[in-house]
Amino acid sequence: MYKLMLVEDEEDVREGILREIDWARHGFEVIETAENGQEAAELFERQVPDVVVTDIRMPFMDGLQLAAWIRQRYEATKIVILTGFDEFEYAQKAVKLHIDEYVLKPYSAQELIDVLAKIKRRIDEEAAEKENVQTLQEHYRRSLPVLREVFLASLVARKLPRREIEEKCRSYDLELAADAYVVSVISMDTGEDTEGAAEASLRASKDMELKRFAVLNIAEEIVEKHRLGRVFLHNDYLVLLTVAGQVQEGEASALKKTLTVLEDFRQSIEKYLKFTVTIGVGTVCGDLTDVSYSYKDAVLALDYRGILGSNRIICIDDVETRFVEKLRFDELKEHALIRCLKVGTPQEIQETVDGLFHGIGETQVSFKDYQIYLMEMLTAILKAAKDANVDLDAVLGTDFVPFAELHKFASLQEAKSRILGLCTAIMNSIASQRQYTYKSLVEQAIEYTKSHFHETDISIQKVCSHLHISAGYFSSIFKKESKMTFVNYLMHIRMEAAKELLRTTDLKAFEIAERVGYAEPNYFSFSFRKHVGVSPKEYRSAAVEGQRG
Repeated sequence: MYKLMLVEDEEDVREGILREIDWARHGFEVIETAENGQEAAELFERQVPDVVVTDIRMPFMDGLQLAAWIRQRYEATKIVILTGFDEFEYAQKAVKLHIDEYVLKPYSAQELIDVLAKIKRRIDEEAAEKENVQTLQEHYRRSLPVLREVFLASLVARKLPRREIEEKCRSYDLELAADAYVVSVISMDTGEDTEGAAEASLRASKDMELKRFAVLNIAEEIVEKHRLGRVFLHNDYLVLLTVAGQVQEGEASALKKTLTVLEDFRQSIEKYLKFTVTIGVGTVCGDLTDVSYSYKDAVLALDYRGILGSNRIICIDDVETRFVEKLRFDELKEHALIRCLKVGTPQEIQETVDGLFHGIGETQVSFKDYQIYLMEMLTAILKAAKDANVDLDAVLGTDFVPFAELHKFASLQEAKSRILGLCTAIMNSIASQRQYTYKSLVEQAIEYTKSHFHETDISIQKVCSHLHISAGYFSSIFKKESKMTFVNYLMHIRMEAAKELLRTTDLKAFEIAERVGYAEPNYFSFSFRKHVGVSPKEYRSAAVEGQRG
């Protein structure tokens, strides 16, 4: 069902041609009707129609002026012009407006229906063209290698939700299901003595991209030969994701297989490319959602080349003691917590905090890791409060010392309770402050509008420019706070001002029109009658009679 706006002149209204048609039967819903172009333009704030049917000759803003206004702002809206024979040549000259169809008066309902059927087919065809499955599939097929690499990079860069991983694997035809995963990062060594190296050799080259490409080629060949997993570039590293299921080996032998292949790779680089690489190897993990941890550990392992030297493989398990399981405050947990603090409900913050503490008592972690986990959680909470300009002294008291709190927790349950209390207080403060901001912005807009409603060029864009906010954001909060659109509010205060002037002064209608922001006196009279129910003259007469009585 396409949205239709009808802009009828007085003759069309009397004849009722447009109103007698069963629009729904022909695939259209009439969302707005207007009697002139100016009124139609104002109605666009409520809903943007797919098709506008408009007469040419109308007061205040004619059909071609309306078409120009629409084309400038709403390019996708189709326009049908209703024109008399004597106007047709004039209408045809407006080709630069890209009018979609003309209907010559006098016309029948069927003639208009036929034209709109043609418009509907055109919209359908345009939609079908945009969604052309074959074209999209071909574009997708060509983009697939890039999309896979971007996804793999995001997989090791941060913890992704399981559902997203599964959807991307299906979409990109990636088989990553396995019992164990290991991430290794390969870094080219720098600072080597290149004296005496052949000018044409990669060892002497300063082109790091060329070197990286050569390393990638060798890595892909070796990894493919051993069916070890996936290799790709990320953050100036060559990254190897070992997928143990592809070699039919479990978690225990995944690391051994990885180290064997990496040593083959390291030696090949030195032999064929004449320079060296150092490789960091992360921890083995049993879940694809945790490979970002393995990646971070692999990068940490590389830091030890300053002690152990370059041109070697360094396993994080060899240089740092690891507990069976590590407690991690990852990106997903941080994002969920911050989202709740900013826009969540009391129930959501309760569930989020429950999730953050779930299973800690049964997990084999060190007290140090537990303390760091709480510190990371508290840091995220305080950062969210700072970003939202929360006055922590006012909310939590001047004696609140954030990280000193960590040493006061006598039990896991107490820590959870205190964190929940802190989150609830900050969440309530943010919500209260947001509501205050909304009200303040609307109050400023109302004050500005009351001071400038007499200006003919005042608009929602001008108010937003004054407030330094976007029109879309302003429209939503203005309607939420004032229970009406800005256009309706502007009309309301202009009409109230006009009524006051009609009751208390002898000013003529055109003078009042000018004082309340109307450049066109006739349009003022039209708007006044439409919103008040009587003409300005009739309103004044009634007011005078009321005062006498």
